[in-house]
Amino acid sequence: MSLYKFAARDISGKRFEGEVEAFDEKTLVLTLQKEGLVPTEIKKRESLALPFIKALPKLGGSSENEVVNFTRQLSTMIASGLPLADALVILEKQSKSQEFANVLAAVVADIEGGLSLSQSLSKHSKVFDVIYIKLVEAGETGGVLDKILNKLAETLEKEREFKSKTKGAFIYPAIVVIVMIMVISVMMVFVIPKLTSLYTEINAPLPLPTRVLIFVSDFMRGFWWLLIMLLSAAIYGFRVFSRTEKGSKLISRLVLRLPIWGKIRKTLILAQFTRTFGLLIGAGIPIITALKVVADLLASPTYKEGIDYAITKVERGSSLYQPLATNPAFPPIIAQMVRVGE
Repeated sequence: MSLYKFAARDISGKRFEGEVEAFDEKTLVLTLQKEGLVPTEIKKRESLALPFIKALPKLGGSSENEVVNFTRQLSTMIASGLPLADALVILEKQSKSQEFANVLAAVVADIEGGLSLSQSLSKHSKVFDVIYIKLVEAGETGGVLDKILNKLAETLEKEREFKSKTKGAFIYPAIVVIVMIMVISVMMVFVIPKLTSLYTEINAPLPLPTRVLIFVSDFMRGFWWLLIMLLSAAIYGFRVFSRTEKGSKLISRLVLRLPIWGKIRKTLILAQFTRTFGLLIGAGIPIITALKVVADLLASPTYKEGIDYAITKVERGSSLYQPLATNPAFPPIIAQMVRVGE
């Protein structure tokens, strides 16, 4: 969910302001209206997270759990013959999240107004991603919505488990890095100055590495404000550069070449690609459409370029195997599996 700052008025005209988390602006408006408030201004707050933290894979949360449970229960209800609108009303009432309940209420209203489930879900892209919507649309077209939802629920559950394991794998290295930074900072600010005074008293000659260490310590203590300014400027510059097309591509290539994180990042991206592409193809979605959906989903410009190139080749009559086999970003085993499937 995202953090929003809002201003609203009640029926008497009294003004209210505040900050609240919501899936998107539409669900926030519904929430305020249920409280008897009319929103006059809504602004999304920018996250203060560092760029490298924002680049980490999303590791799950209450909204993800709500979607998984909703998908599983909706599949069961439809398979048992319950009308779609009735099933959604039941799920809305039993939802533990008011934000998610508001989303379902809006979906019910859309369906009663004549829209399909996929059309209604597409209005809530912050909750239901494009893959979810495409699969629901395929299920509606083929008359197998319950089976598609069941398969989707299984995939979401596996993905949730995978993300949970990934989160566990990141916790220990993150703690180690934080502790190292704290230890180094304490040494530079408190320990090194005491050693410096000791060496000064005994008038002992200092080797070059020790003199450099003392200089760094003195600089950190005397110009800590400058370090904070430089760090803030570097972070801001990195964020601006990473938002440009050239910058995002360069950073993506550099990240994938890092010794440990690069390998982990590649594994996560390739797992997402194979799992999502297989799910879309299994649901009967055309290969070109499936590739376009996956290309838009992947957060890596490097892999997006590779898939876009594959789309171009397939549209010209080539097999999918050929562009994947010639792209070093994709391991040979993936290209061979595609070749067997074709």
